[in-house]
Amino acid sequence: MIKYPSSLQNLIECFKKLPGVGERTAERYALSFLSLDEDSINIFAQSMKDVNVKIRRCNKCNNYSEDELCEVCKDKSRDQKTICVVEEPKSIISFERAGAFQGVYHVLDGLISPSDGINPDDINLSSLVKRIENDQIEEVIIAVRPCAEGEITAMYIAKKLEPYQVKVTKIAYGIPLGADMGYMDPLTLEISLENRQKLS
Repeated sequence: MIKYPSSLQNLIECFKKLPGVGERTAERYALSFLSLDEDSINIFAQSMKDVNVKIRRCNKCNNYSEDELCEVCKDKSRDQKTICVVEEPKSIISFERAGAFQGVYHVLDGLISPSDGINPDDINLSSLVKRIENDQIEEVIIAVRPCAEGEITAMYIAKKLEPYQVKVTKIAYGIPLGADMGYMDPLTLEISLENRQKLS
């Protein structure tokens, strides 16, 4: 069977290591490199090196950063007394794009999942407690995935923060705008009903 030259095949194999990229997509990505000019390829290669070398975690919230503190934690105009707890750094980008939250964040790097052997000590909870103790936090908003693990994690955090004078809330989950009710999963429907709001 005829194969691609080894350098091209190696690039295909590299792309296949990315999540969601199968054989055909990896092949398409690799072949597209053949049409790029040298400057574009050099920028691409340097960007990959920079991500590997420069990206670290914020010392305060655990977000991605190139410095000790991320851009959100550096911003003194934000509400420093309200923390939104998220599962992973990319959730912060979603909230920031929406522009509806002006507080700060805390990244857990996972959810409690006893069935998968992930315990409270395996995620970034201890530093959240330290922030509550040291930064005079008034409210913690839990914004994690609406799943069994997310519910367990939210309940554990609420219990863990009971000794502190801090308000613990959870974002409401519901039916997306324009969604067909017939295709909604039971958990979404249940949570939507529990979080219903009075209209008049």
